[in-house]
Amino acid sequence: MAIQPIRIFGDPVLRATAQPVTTFDKELRALVADLTETMIDAPGAGLAAPQLGVSLRVFTYHVDGVTGHLINPDLSLSEEEQEGPEGCLSLPGLRYDTRRAYGVVAKGFNMYGDPVTVEGTQLLARCIQHETDHLDGIIFIDRLDTAQRKAALKAIRESDWGSGPAPVVKVSPHSTFGSAR
Repeated sequence: MAIQPIRIFGDPVLRATAQPVTTFDKELRALVADLTETMIDAPGAGLAAPQLGVSLRVFTYHVDGVTGHLINPDLSLSEEEQEGPEGCLSLPGLRYDTRRAYGVVAKGFNMYGDPVTVEGTQLLARCIQHETDHLDGIIFIDRLDTAQRKAALKAIRESDWGSGPAPVVKVSPHSTFGSAR
């Protein structure tokens, strides 16, 4: 286990669709351990493998004192919505109100290949949706309305970590419940 550097917005790995995990081995367990240790050290509520530069469908979470992970997630979202502050370890210091489903049922696997289901509402639901978005190359600012997205991009350009080339904004292909266009 080791704390790893977190990739920052603008890194191409954050925009790639992560590959499904097909081998549940010692290397995968080491990745889950690194994700967990890095997330807790940051500290963060969740961390996806692409944020460590690994393009696999794996993420960890730490919400309300519960730490876990999910591999190859498949989400069912509630129709009820929530809006609340959201940030990202790959966009240090930025927080914007983001609309998400209020509840989620996430099915996938643990690091040993056993099927698991994680159900949650509010912060856990937000976290699971946020981390699953990372696995699809989506960053939470992609879900913001146009004005908020412009403000976020301006904040990135003005940050001490965002001085690289202009980032590509990818509009989420997932439902935004009609609230962000």
